[in-house]
Amino acid sequence: MRKQMIENAAYEVATQVRTVEESIDTALAEIAELQARMMRASSVAATGYGTIHPALQQLAAAVAGLIDTRGAIVECHSALAEAKGKVPGLRTVSWGDGDDCPPAAARTDLRIVA
Repeated sequence: MRKQMIENAAYEVATQVRTVEESIDTALAEIAELQARMMRASSVAATGYGTIHPALQQLAAAVAGLIDTRGAIVECHSALAEAKGKVPGLRTVSWGDGDDCPPAAARTDLRIVA
């Protein structure tokens, strides 16, 4: 019972870490789209470079902060993976090459054979 509770809690943490990673990547993609739209709007309006420059600087600062955040989440993910080996009930017991997952080359599509 306790082992199942530990596994469920770990699964929830792992799922949330992946959700946060995906959210950050989505935010970075959205910011890139915003930057492109700002540049198109500036071009269409035929404004001078100085008009949009302060907004682009602020957007660049936001991207830099988000990139730092992304790196911190990656480090958090690594620390959680390391901590997993120290929690009873979550330690991985493996046989073979020591990887948690099979390599991509080992995966194949299932096909119906007649």
